[in-house]
Amino acid sequence: MADNYSWLPTSVKEIRERGWENPDIILFSGDAYVDHPSFGTAVIGRLLESLGLKVAIVPQPNWRDDLRDFRKLGRPNLFFGISAGCMDSMVNHYTAAKRKRSNDAYTPDGKAGARPDMPTLVYTKILKELYPDVPVVIGGIEASLRRFSHYDYWQDSLKPSILYESGADMLVYGMGEKPLTELCKYLKQGIPFRQLTNIPQTCVLRKNNETYATNKKWQVIHLYPHEECLADKQKHARNFRHIEEESNSLHAALLIQPIADRLIIVNPPYAPMTTREIDSVYALPFTRLPHPRYKGKEIPAYNMIRHSVTLHRGCFGGCAFCTISAHQGKFISSRSEQSVLEEIGKITQMPDFKGTITDLGGPSANMYALGGKNQALCNRCKRASCAFPSLCKNLNTDHSRLLEIYIKSRSVDKVKHCFIGSGIRYDLCLHDTHDKQVNRTNAEYLQTVIKHHVSGHFKVAPEHSAEHVLRLMRKPPFNLFQRLKQQFDDINRQNGLKQQIVPYFISSHPGCRPEDMAELAVATKQLNFRLEQVQDFTPTPMTLATTMYYTGYHPYSLEKITSAKNEKDKKLQNMFFFWYKKEYTSVIKSFLNRLRRPDLIKKLYSK
Repeated sequence: MADNYSWLPTSVKEIRERGWENPDIILFSGDAYVDHPSFGTAVIGRLLESLGLKVAIVPQPNWRDDLRDFRKLGRPNLFFGISAGCMDSMVNHYTAAKRKRSNDAYTPDGKAGARPDMPTLVYTKILKELYPDVPVVIGGIEASLRRFSHYDYWQDSLKPSILYESGADMLVYGMGEKPLTELCKYLKQGIPFRQLTNIPQTCVLRKNNETYATNKKWQVIHLYPHEECLADKQKHARNFRHIEEESNSLHAALLIQPIADRLIIVNPPYAPMTTREIDSVYALPFTRLPHPRYKGKEIPAYNMIRHSVTLHRGCFGGCAFCTISAHQGKFISSRSEQSVLEEIGKITQMPDFKGTITDLGGPSANMYALGGKNQALCNRCKRASCAFPSLCKNLNTDHSRLLEIYIKSRSVDKVKHCFIGSGIRYDLCLHDTHDKQVNRTNAEYLQTVIKHHVSGHFKVAPEHSAEHVLRLMRKPPFNLFQRLKQQFDDINRQNGLKQQIVPYFISSHPGCRPEDMAELAVATKQLNFRLEQVQDFTPTPMTLATTMYYTGYHPYSLEKITSAKNEKDKKLQNMFFFWYKKEYTSVIKSFLNRLRRPDLIKKLYSK
């Protein structure tokens, strides 16, 4: 049974029990402390610990009282680290309709109100006031996606870089293991924090005329200043193209954006993790449990992932509305088979394990071990997506290594079921590679998933049916989903299974009109769906879709794009998901009559 020493310390008592005077690093998190590799603060804490550093965590500090949570552990020897948590706080707190959510999955018992809006800003400003001479490093998805000028949907305004607004000393973007390892190496050598301006995957703020160390080999791209983006939305759109291309390049440029008399200096990212590097992260001594301070209280997000396994990082889908590639990058870093099986073995030893691995996946479940056939071509590539407008000819889509992991995972002692809870990119396994063996393997992969790894519901994300909307989303044609549905039904029938395919769809995406939603309603009706997994588009920082929504331009073509923005228009689009409900029938018919589309009325309501 684990004792308090098995977790990183969260209190003065735990620090004193270890015989420490002061921690080297104190991490503040908007989430509860769960010592599991799916929780970023735990990963960073364990990584820093493995470097020989004394690390403490302050989870969900109270920012509304006398600030005792910010004072209790004193000043660290090296720096404070801040993360808002596994989710962007604004997405965590508000619906697409900007209504406050009543719960928080990353808080004990799911209670709302344990963190402020924008913890990165709030926590940093408090710490800078209390300890002005101690460096503050911000990171996590909230900071990562706000490293440049960004549109905030909830305030409906273009905000400056969160590094500038918070007053932090450094921002680490993306997955932070490599830049933080480098930062700590230099700090332990006694190099002053302010001199560390050339670490990849970090951002710093400097005055216009200030000199700073940099890597002379890095190409430099100067973005439009924040003030010019405020005055001209097209300039913000043009900036986005540079940001996205460099985020998805193996040889990226250093990006500089001026604001007032300062420069936001964003160094290029590190190369993707090697298998050995990512294996070492998952080999860290996680207890895989919430800290004992919670005394058995339920943490909903933990309950969802406690028996899940992440196979890889990164996603090359490049979906317009998704933040994964902006944070993790498009190049896939895959764990070794041995690392995965060892983690499954650890899960089977957990007292609450009943035989089910709930997810064996990643950002997209079936991108494990996929990548370019010719690395030299990848080295020159800046495409945001390897799958759009069509699958890259240099992309290897052979699912054989993933198929082997599935087979071996099912045979691990005590494992009765091994489900795939992450979304599957069906365009990858349905793609004709012109290699008969690979095509057979990929067909076998799909059959294996449906026969052995579906917990009753097979989750996929066609997102829409209209061709022009799918193009803006960077998603494959709808007829590919129809083909998948047919194969899914055939495999279920052949094997005597009664499973459901659960498609995800989005309304109000930039470029989507109400009549496109009507076409979607017809298309899903013809497939006998009553939709459940639907959502209204929510603009989140640093995505292509959000840039189109805010600026009204496509950043690559500068084509004008319209979006549903007011509540009435958004509700109208969302209503078409539920065309079959009696309360919507007359409204939908009236609207389609005004559009002079009786053909759609007939398709929807004819018996």
